[in-house]
Amino acid sequence: MDSKPTRVDPRVLRTKQLIKEAFIDLLREMDIEKISVNRIAERATINRVTFYLHYQDIPDMLEKLSAEMRDELSRLLKSPELSDPAEEESDWPMLVRLLEHIADNEKIYKVILASKRIPIFVDALLSPIVEMITDKIETMDEGSFLAKANIPKDFAVWFCSSALMGTISAWLRQDSPYTPRYMAKQFSLLLPYYFK
Repeated sequence: MDSKPTRVDPRVLRTKQLIKEAFIDLLREMDIEKISVNRIAERATINRVTFYLHYQDIPDMLEKLSAEMRDELSRLLKSPELSDPAEEESDWPMLVRLLEHIADNEKIYKVILASKRIPIFVDALLSPIVEMITDKIETMDEGSFLAKANIPKDFAVWFCSSALMGTISAWLRQDSPYTPRYMAKQFSLLLPYYFK
C-alpha cells in the first residue's frame, strides 16, 4: 500500500494564511478580547462561512495556530541538515536555527511574544526550547558544572529556558538589534559553565 502524504489544496493553505495574517494584524491594533470572527473575516477578505470551514471559533483558531507553530519549530530543531556550514562550528546550531526562524518571521513573533505575550503562543515556543535545552543538559557528563554543583537537571532546564525566552522577547521588543548568530553566541557565553 502506498503511503504518500495527502496533498493539501493550495486554496486551503492560502485561506488559512490570510486568516493568520489578518489575526496578527488585528492583534497589533487591539487586545485579543476585542478580535471577532467578523473582524478577522473582513480583514482577510473572506466571509464568515469560510472562516468556519477552517475553525470552530477564535479559541479553536488559537489552538490550531499555536499547535502549527510548535510543530514547525520542533521540525526545524530536529531537522538533521544544517542550513549553513558555519553552524557546525557553533555550540548551539539549533539555537542559531531557531533565532533565524524567529527573525525571518519577526512580524508574527514580535506581536505574540514581545508586545502581547499571548500565553498559548508563548507555551508553543517554550515547548521546543525546553526540549532543546533538556537534550543539551542530558548529554553532559559527570564532570559538568551542574553535576559537580549537584544542581537538579529540571531546575537547570527551567532556569535556562526562562532566560532564553526572556532574552528572545527583549530582543524582539528592541527591534532585533543583533543577528541570530550573535545572539546564540552571547547566550552560550553567558552560560559557559552550565554546559561544560
